[in-house]
Amino acid sequence: MTLKTLIKGGRIIDPSQGIDKISDLLIVDGLVKEINTSISKPRNAEIFNAEGLIVCPGFIDIHCHLREPGEEYKETIQTGTAAAAAGGFTTVCAMPNTQPAMDNQSVVEYVLKKAKETASIRVLPIGSVTIGRKGKQLSEMSELADLGVIGFSDDGDPVEDPNIMRQALSYSAGLKLPIINHCEVPSLADGASMNEGWVSNRLGLKGMPSSAEEVMVARDISLAELTGGHVHIAHASTRGTIDLIRSAKANGTKVTCEVTPHHLTLTENTVMGHGKDDFQPLGTNAYDTNAKVNPPLRSKSDVASMIESLNTGTIDFIATDHAPHSEVDKMTTFQDSSFGISVLETALGSLMTLVDQGQMEVNTLIKKLTNDPATFLGMDIGNLKTGTSGDITIIDPNEIWTVDPGDFISKGKNTPLEGSLLKGKIKATFYQGTKVY
Repeated sequence: MTLKTLIKGGRIIDPSQGIDKISDLLIVDGLVKEINTSISKPRNAEIFNAEGLIVCPGFIDIHCHLREPGEEYKETIQTGTAAAAAGGFTTVCAMPNTQPAMDNQSVVEYVLKKAKETASIRVLPIGSVTIGRKGKQLSEMSELADLGVIGFSDDGDPVEDPNIMRQALSYSAGLKLPIINHCEVPSLADGASMNEGWVSNRLGLKGMPSSAEEVMVARDISLAELTGGHVHIAHASTRGTIDLIRSAKANGTKVTCEVTPHHLTLTENTVMGHGKDDFQPLGTNAYDTNAKVNPPLRSKSDVASMIESLNTGTIDFIATDHAPHSEVDKMTTFQDSSFGISVLETALGSLMTLVDQGQMEVNTLIKKLTNDPATFLGMDIGNLKTGTSGDITIIDPNEIWTVDPGDFISKGKNTPLEGSLLKGKIKATFYQGTKVY
């Protein structure tokens, strides 16, 4: 039987087509069939009333951690994709820091098989640059490309050896896939657990200077120029990084970058648990380990630069860097706790803060979560064109809700936003025409 869903009366926003209007949207057999001011209910169609809501393409996340195989106690493909659907995402790209790493055919095939069996949405794997993510020997990149990886990364381990990075960029250029690097000079970041600044000084924690990121960004841009390869800078976080990328793009270098919701909305002050700029008493808990992330939350100046650069297009798109951890991973000293924030289910709400404050247009926000990451992937998703997959996210831009990690579908409850009031909530997510949230 033909499956039909009619979404009625929503504000349809599709940046890929320049659409922003109140309309109906019809999905037939998993594909977008029609957008029109008024569509009569087809026989046997399910109706979704979207009056007062935003209807847009399903979000795409280029950077998340599903932890399977190897760390299923933190997350699985099933729980991670269910959490992503709850956050409005219909496509996620899985980072290769699994155990074992996604550096060979068997592990990538395992992830694809598990995704087919248990995932709520589309899962696209990212292959390792080097064997075991050790930075010593290139993986069989061509073999991984044949399996459908969308790029290569050693994820939390930067490709430290410049000659290995040169080889990776040269080889990947022929495959027409990007090298996604976590830019961090290990010797500059060694032992650091947060941003270097007045907050780290006050808490007595070793800080990570901006240069730890920027030195490697500069190196990778130079190597991309040399090889003609495409380097993608994961989770850009400093003003200096953005300056380097802006200059490189102007010179025609194949460089792209992403920014996370937390680097757009939180500062280093969040580590103290209150986010304030003053020296008010820290209380019994001097810091919040849920605010420990890598790259670290930066200064107000850096955050302002991220917002401006996203608006102007220097930053290509938003990616979550969803990094779920167990309670034990975070219930320790700041120095010993794991890096990472559980982001998928709070991404939209935290980002809508920028819209509410007038720092970003809602159309720009949706573009950076849909059309622009789709362009990076070279895939015909992230839009509502006739005949494309019925991947659709429905948002109530005015609903105010309190972040309660206990309500998360993700196994990772590690968020510094616990107890925060956010405005903007996902009301439904459709993947290939089927309601998955």
